[in-house]
Amino acid sequence: MKFLKLAESDPERKNENFDWAEQNARQALLHDFSSPDNWRVLSQIKVHLSDEIGLRALLTDLFAVLGRDPEQLSQLEGVPILQVGQELLEAALATDHLDPDLWHSVLDSEAKESFRERFSNLDLTDPRCNVLFGRRVERLWKSDGDELCIPLAKILVASRPQNFEMWINLGRAHERREVYDEAWLCYDQAQTYAPHTNVRDDFRERIESKFETLESKPWKRPTLQARDEFLARMQSLAIDMTVENDVIDTTVTEDTEKVNSEEQELKSMIAREEFSAAFFLSRRLVTRGEEWATEYLDIAKRGLEADDEVIIP
Repeated sequence: MKFLKLAESDPERKNENFDWAEQNARQALLHDFSSPDNWRVLSQIKVHLSDEIGLRALLTDLFAVLGRDPEQLSQLEGVPILQVGQELLEAALATDHLDPDLWHSVLDSEAKESFRERFSNLDLTDPRCNVLFGRRVERLWKSDGDELCIPLAKILVASRPQNFEMWINLGRAHERREVYDEAWLCYDQAQTYAPHTNVRDDFRERIESKFETLESKPWKRPTLQARDEFLARMQSLAIDMTVENDVIDTTVTEDTEKVNSEEQELKSMIAREEFSAAFFLSRRLVTRGEEWATEYLDIAKRGLEADDEVIIP
């Protein structure tokens, strides 16, 4: 705001101050995407600079944070962005609050049902979007409980498996419901991505102590078959999140028939940049003892990490 005011008050250094204003506004938005004012200031600078391409890209980026709702994206088609771009931005911020507490405070039962219905149609792969909707689901968890939020949380981690906080929330939900195998599997996913959490090891100590106290049959971690089935379900959900938007080439040639079908499937997923589905499939294979799949697991992880890189327009 300081450099923006200087640009408006000092014509001789206007361009220099606009450059500084834009650079700092980008850094502010990169630091905190949940602040509406950071979006407003950068859009204001884009208008001052008559940067139609930049303003359109900024709005597209905001809609990516909000889940790339098709209804929102359609508003950008064929409109004079410099004239109405800020109005579109304000409308998006007013109807889909970035503050999760404010968003939750205006929800009624109809809005909650609408949110649940459109959840699976959103693109939740953007890391900021995944965090934002994760915060929203956390608020709903407190007010509406497991029945509503467990399916939503599964969609979030299927879209972005490295969201270890949501894996922990899922694990706690299953633990409350005494579905201990599912709880362990979720904690295992969380600790795989964030070893410092120790949630899987802490859970095992906690649950073994509980069963010893009750003098009942001791709990054992899930079998390899159970882990395989769990990862298969997550893989299927990750595929469902992308299949509506992508046309998948299922052509089979004589050459591909000679290749290990699971390896070929992994290669196809990675080629289509379906890194979430590739992650769950390769982890299933590694769990089974298929060491060759470790290479693909690493590639999938790197792909997911690359998707986390945020560039402000």
